[in-house]
Amino acid sequence: MKGKLKFFLLAASALAVLSFVAPAFAGDQDFTLVNKTGYDIASVYASPVKADNWGNDIMGKDVLADGASVNITFPHDANACHWDIKVVYEDKETAVWNDINLCEVSKITVHWNKDTGETSAVTE
Repeated sequence: MKGKLKFFLLAASALAVLSFVAPAFAGDQDFTLVNKTGYDIASVYASPVKADNWGNDIMGKDVLADGASVNITFPHDANACHWDIKVVYEDKETAVWNDINLCEVSKITVHWNKDTGETSAVTE
């Protein structure tokens, strides 16, 4: 990717409002990451909101090719729902999305618009 990228998050709307709130259980943070950017993603990081560092690459694959997806799983003792997500492309460009509630998200699809130079993520 060339040029400076603008980053933003497009949150998908809920289909319906439930009359009850289910508590978060271990493993609720697991999600599928889909790469629709036109570029390979070299690394993926997730850290609880306001953490001081990103920790290790959580992707579980060496490279996530354009058009491919990977299932990201969290340890059973992970209890935070709100996470910051960072992807690093092979050219070292990055995109960051803050405060994603992974207890309510099962899929994140990353897109890049070459006309606008914007990277976006759609959550489901």
